[in-house]
Amino acid sequence: MSRHLTLPNQLTILRLLLVPLIGWTLTAGFAYHYQVSVAVYASAAATDTLDGRIARRRRIVSELGKFLDPLADKILVITVLVILVGANLVPSWVVVVVFAREFVITGIRFVAAGQGVVVGSTPWGKSKTVTQNLMIGLLILQEPYPVLRPVALAFVIIAVIATVASGLDYLWRYRRFVV
Repeated sequence: MSRHLTLPNQLTILRLLLVPLIGWTLTAGFAYHYQVSVAVYASAAATDTLDGRIARRRRIVSELGKFLDPLADKILVITVLVILVGANLVPSWVVVVVFAREFVITGIRFVAAGQGVVVGSTPWGKSKTVTQNLMIGLLILQEPYPVLRPVALAFVIIAVIATVASGLDYLWRYRRFVV
């Protein structure tokens, strides 16, 4: 096995490969496709937690992993949110907020990396990820289970607040790379 294709990197690549499957299950018309889509999405989201834990525990953090992991996260979340906008399950402004935050933080990470600084995750960043994943799952499940609509709406608000707060937290922590 190549030293770059460590188990954490393989899990990250699996997450990327699951994105088209999630898109297909989300837009397909077969029975229980929403439930299948949420199961596939949850599996993909779980690889994000798992790959990081394995990499740190086994001390096999790689440059490829540092690049691919956040990229895979962004592709997963933004792709699913765009599909949900197209299905009128979430307002487009939510995607704009999420995308804008990711764009700004990626820019900060890029500038910091150019100066030899690794911008790691923060508690706000982790809460953003959890709330976005719960929001996405609930937005998908509100279709077959309309009783979840108020909860899904609440999580849209919570996820947007966590996304903005996380972005502001990164801007404050790493303001020396912004100016």
